[in-house]
Amino acid sequence: MAEHVALVIGGIIGGLLLLLLLIGVSCWLWKRLCATSTYEELPGTTAASSVQGDKLCPPHARTQTSRPPGMPFVVPPSVQGRDWVPLHRREWAQAPRDLCPAPELLPHTTGSNPGDACVVGTINPELYKFPEDQSESHFPEGCLGRLWFSVEYQQEAERLLVGLIKAQGLRAPSETCSPLVKLHLLPDERRFLQSRAKRKTASPQFDEHFVFQVSSRSITQRVLRFSVYHVDKQKKHQLLGQVLFPLKNETLLGDCRHVIWRDLEAESLEPPSEFGDLQFCLSYNDRLNRLTVVVLRAKGLQLQEDASCLSVFVKVSLMNHNKFVKCRKTSAVLGSTNPVYSETFSFKVDPAELDTASLSLTVLQNAGGDKSCELGRVVVGPYMYTRGKELAHWDEMLGKPRELVKRWHALCHTTEP
Repeated sequence: MAEHVALVIGGIIGGLLLLLLLIGVSCWLWKRLCATSTYEELPGTTAASSVQGDKLCPPHARTQTSRPPGMPFVVPPSVQGRDWVPLHRREWAQAPRDLCPAPELLPHTTGSNPGDACVVGTINPELYKFPEDQSESHFPEGCLGRLWFSVEYQQEAERLLVGLIKAQGLRAPSETCSPLVKLHLLPDERRFLQSRAKRKTASPQFDEHFVFQVSSRSITQRVLRFSVYHVDKQKKHQLLGQVLFPLKNETLLGDCRHVIWRDLEAESLEPPSEFGDLQFCLSYNDRLNRLTVVVLRAKGLQLQEDASCLSVFVKVSLMNHNKFVKCRKTSAVLGSTNPVYSETFSFKVDPAELDTASLSLTVLQNAGGDKSCELGRVVVGPYMYTRGKELAHWDEMLGKPRELVKRWHALCHTTEP
């Protein structure tokens, strides 16, 4: 019996010794592994800095040891500003590298100067910022107000759902503003829907919804008009501005709600010219050498008799030395004397060609088949080709690069093809 007890005790003692041996070996191996993976600091080596480096990189950027918010790692102080390259035989060498790279290699941040630049390899928070929505903060000079709305077309039910969201920056003729909005689905001028009036506010919140029943065949030929009025104490309506929104295919794609904002436009009180008028915008981008034309709308067109089923479109032609270069056409609008287009076209024009180039905008009506008849034309360009309002529009475009300059122009009748 005593022998069995002795064997058990001996076995327990031997197991404990073996366990201690294993623990010791494991600790030694762990220390060895950690020693090979840690950074070493070479004696007598310091991070060199140049005069240019002192200008580009502030001192606190090189001595900071705390982890910035959002950065999942910390650079050890002993190796800040150095890159280590592993060599053979477990040796380490410092890779030659300028602590502060050339300015052209630094990340670009808008509105920054070289003193604010960051070293390559660090996180630049400017790259992760979403662009700010300036629709509620940036209002151009002379703006009459801004309107937010939504459109959605239900194909199966043939219903147009319009949401009137809000308006901001309305200019009332008196100290207080009590706005309301009337909605027309042009070319129908007689029937309209109306919002509730908001009292004593230039930035009303409407949050109202309206439904128009319109067939899918004619929906792309219709135009939404929002007319914003001020209601005075005598309950009279004074027009503050309007928004015209053509219902194009790209806007109605998919059964989803599209939120849109537009600036109000003043209603033109001038009577139309003899052959009608055309409104369009011009812009020239001197960086991209791009001439942009935005055909907005026409009014007072003299259509042929019984032309309700015929369409009207605008042809925009780029000319150089009176020679044809390129032309683009808008979509056709069924026989309306006041068609709305809101279509944009761009042409490549070098700065040296601006003194010899011109734009010809021709309003045409389909006459059946491939034939069309001209309703009027307007030419804008330099002094070589134009005078008056057309020349002033061209000069203002050149004086305001990368800005849209909008003007009305009277159409002239010509016998040229």
